[in-house]
Amino acid sequence: MAGLIKREDIDEVRQRTDIKEIVDGYVTLKSAGVGSYKGLCPFHDERSPSFHVRPQLGSYHCFGCGEGGDVISFLQKLDHTSFTETVEKLAARLGLELHYEDGGTGPRREDVGRRQRLLDAHKIAAEFYRDQLLTPGAAAGRQFLQERGFDREAAAHFGVGYAPQGWDGLLNHLTGRGFTHDELKLTGMFSVSSTNASRLYDRFRGRLIWPIRDITGDTVGFGARKLYEEDQGPKYLNTPETSLYKKSSVLYGIDLAKKDIAKTRQLVVVEGYTDVMACHLAGVGTAVATCGTAFGADHIKIARRLLSDDGTGGEVVFTFDGDAAGQKAALRAFEEDQRFIAQTYVAVEPSGADPCDLRQTRGDEAVRSLIADRRPLFEFAIKASFANFDLTTGEGQVKALRHAAPIVARIRDVSLRSTYTRELSRWLGMQFVGEDQVGRAVAAAARREGAAPAATPGASTGAGSGRTDFGSAGSGRAGYGGPSGGDRPTFQAGEGPVGSPAAGQDGPAGEGILDQPQFSRPDPRDPMARMEREALEVVLQQPGLLDVTQWERFGEAPFSVPVYAALRTAVLAAGAAGTDAGQWVERVRREVPDVLRPLVSELAVRPLPAKDADAMAVYCRDILNRLTELRITQQKAEKLGQLQRMDPAADPVLYNQLQRELMDLEMQRRQLRPD
Repeated sequence: MAGLIKREDIDEVRQRTDIKEIVDGYVTLKSAGVGSYKGLCPFHDERSPSFHVRPQLGSYHCFGCGEGGDVISFLQKLDHTSFTETVEKLAARLGLELHYEDGGTGPRREDVGRRQRLLDAHKIAAEFYRDQLLTPGAAAGRQFLQERGFDREAAAHFGVGYAPQGWDGLLNHLTGRGFTHDELKLTGMFSVSSTNASRLYDRFRGRLIWPIRDITGDTVGFGARKLYEEDQGPKYLNTPETSLYKKSSVLYGIDLAKKDIAKTRQLVVVEGYTDVMACHLAGVGTAVATCGTAFGADHIKIARRLLSDDGTGGEVVFTFDGDAAGQKAALRAFEEDQRFIAQTYVAVEPSGADPCDLRQTRGDEAVRSLIADRRPLFEFAIKASFANFDLTTGEGQVKALRHAAPIVARIRDVSLRSTYTRELSRWLGMQFVGEDQVGRAVAAAARREGAAPAATPGASTGAGSGRTDFGSAGSGRAGYGGPSGGDRPTFQAGEGPVGSPAAGQDGPAGEGILDQPQFSRPDPRDPMARMEREALEVVLQQPGLLDVTQWERFGEAPFSVPVYAALRTAVLAAGAAGTDAGQWVERVRREVPDVLRPLVSELAVRPLPAKDADAMAVYCRDILNRLTELRITQQKAEKLGQLQRMDPAADPVLYNQLQRELMDLEMQRRQLRPD
């Protein structure tokens, strides 16, 4: 069982990982001065670059949207992985073996190496299939795509490829790249001969191929669609279960959709690879598909992390065919609905067309309209069940009520449950079943489910009252969601809201360090605030340029702006002597409350006005000298005021002492001035 990663290993991962190299995989960076780079922010849309990276300090910050942190938080937010998963991924990239607290274990070094070999094999295989799609032998595959409205550019965007009809095309390609048969057996891309256990042959032959990638973009498996009548296999053939490919936890298209899902807080679940392609090309970039299995608990964990499913909004839209199989699939999805806090919907085209067919026959707008015209999943589940009952008779209405009442009773938001109780009465018809009878049936079912009773129609329900519509993706959903027995779904160990560290990894920040509950931004026009900010920029970005005397002066300097005074306290608590630059900013972050961490990241990457290393040294010296000069000026003012208030004859000794101290302070001030 995996435990918490040891702090020293986390620090080593941070120190040894080049944040610029990681960010370069997502953002085009250009030089922005000494040791600084900038580019367009990956967290929000912008035209002018405001996203800055300081590799030496291992920090990034966007001055447009305020996102900032270190390499771990960067990958957490963009790849939507947990703190532990992110550290383990970076450690594997470095070839670093992690150690865990309390006897916990993580992936062994040999397992990490084996996993990387499998990922490399899948990457090469995906490239091989993609290249094969352009060969003469892949004409049937290209025709399949063209008939469904997908051109060459679309195929390239989704990495669609073709598996040649031979038995060993991919096998020879991968063995030629140095992979052994023992390694290839573990990939799921090959089958073993029934007559010769040492003989392998390609699993996918004469089929159109879709690479299935995990949330980080690594190819972990493939889906293959048959093209020829003589192919006796199933219509779709996927990679079997392997150490990389777990069909219960992979979602096709998640690597392409994750950014839009996080941005819009909407997830659209469709049924097939071509449906995902059609949705994305039509402008519904939040679409994903399961791979040969129902949308289940492991998929929901991924979805909730992407949606930041914390009760502040978000929606999940399921698309199904309008036939009986589609209704059955929708009802299965409804069984998992209570695991979400986000609102759940279903989008069904009346004609039964899936998104791919819809785009072919009616265009992109029809696909967008399908999603826009979604219906609440509760409503769909209830109405779909009525097909089994004759609502023209009293007996049929009563049976339908008995079936539907527990569904309504399971709605955790009591205001929504009250609304659906009224709607259920209307859907059933009032001839044989009255509204009071419906209300009693739902209340009885709620008691059996252990839920809170629904509010009386029209009465206030406290938190969440008035929530009788189904809103947009940004609407709240107070009081609704979570498995029975809890108000809100809980995160497993190592999980958490997007951007948060795993419990116990980065602990409560700043406990016992600062006692100020809130900090406001200072007026940027205030010269005192500007000087204090510039001093903090220097000590965060260039701690190595400060000698012992300068650190002492920094510690003694008065800070009048509360937020900057709090940061200075954190800097002093972090300690500076001998601090490695790559760990320094992170140490300061740990000493501040969560609310101040973005400010630390901001000050750590804000460009300093220096063209080269020599100019940087001069600038840092001058800033610290100005800060010290301010302290001296304040001390002089205090002593001068004391002199002016006293009678020299009353205490000549003290009077002369104050004069000498004033002269000493003036000498110190003059020594700070450049020659």
